[in-house]
Amino acid sequence: MKQYAVVAYDHTDDDALARRLANRDAHLAGIRRLADRGHFLSGGAILDDDGRMVGSNAHFQFADRAALDDWLASEPYMTGRVWERVDIREVRLFDPGA
Repeated sequence: MKQYAVVAYDHTDDDALARRLANRDAHLAGIRRLADRGHFLSGGAILDDDGRMVGSNAHFQFADRAALDDWLASEPYMTGRVWERVDIREVRLFDPGA
């Protein structure tokens, strides 16, 4: 399994937060399914200086980048036009038990 850091920034138009909130339940349900399968490792919302959600950051593990891209293609924050820019990097997370 390969590990990935995903940092996604929301669109900044006037309806961006409304789209995030409209897609949030479906997004979180999908993240829970990924966690159950061992793909989601950690993550949460990126906040601006006023505490508003303006993006997401997470760590995932998938067999390869193609599997991550397959998931991303159906992710509600992508299909619902929440995320405008997504930066994905392969990482090696620290394992304190190793």
